Amino acid sequence: MVLGLLGMDSHENGAIAVASLLRDAGVEVIYLGRYQTPDTLLRAAVQEDVDVIGVSCHSWEYLEYLPALMERIPAEAPDVAVVAGGSVITPADAARLTALGVAAVFGSGAAPEHMVATVRRLAAARREALELPPAAPPGPPAPTPT
Repeated sequence: MVLGLLGMDSHENGAIAVASLLRDAGVEVIYLGRYQTPDTLLRAAVQEDVDVIGVSCHSWEYLEYLPALMERIPAEAPDVAVVAGGSVITPADAARLTALGVAAVFGSGAAPEHMVATVRRLAAARREALELPPAAPPGPPAPTPT
């Protein structure tokens, strides 16, 4: 998956934590960082042939940028799921994002196990639909620094 923050949102601690969580669970994560646009996220997703695009939302800009991303998905990456997560997502915003086609929305307090399982499920569904081999199984956890 590719994971990034849209617009001027510079609150990346949550995105870094989620990237680490997913990597520790065996998910390949390409972290694009801050100041992304719908174009840069989509371009990276297509170039890297990812199963999922993740958008970290910790400022309100995602409400402006995610519709633009979702408009382009059908033509440029129709089989790639988009997930969004962040502390500022309200239930009303989650419903709006789901109506746009966002496959999963994780608000504040989302269980880590749920996020991992959802990303794995979405990736497996894409790979099955495209008749691709399953993603590599998770390897051993990374060693803990001493």
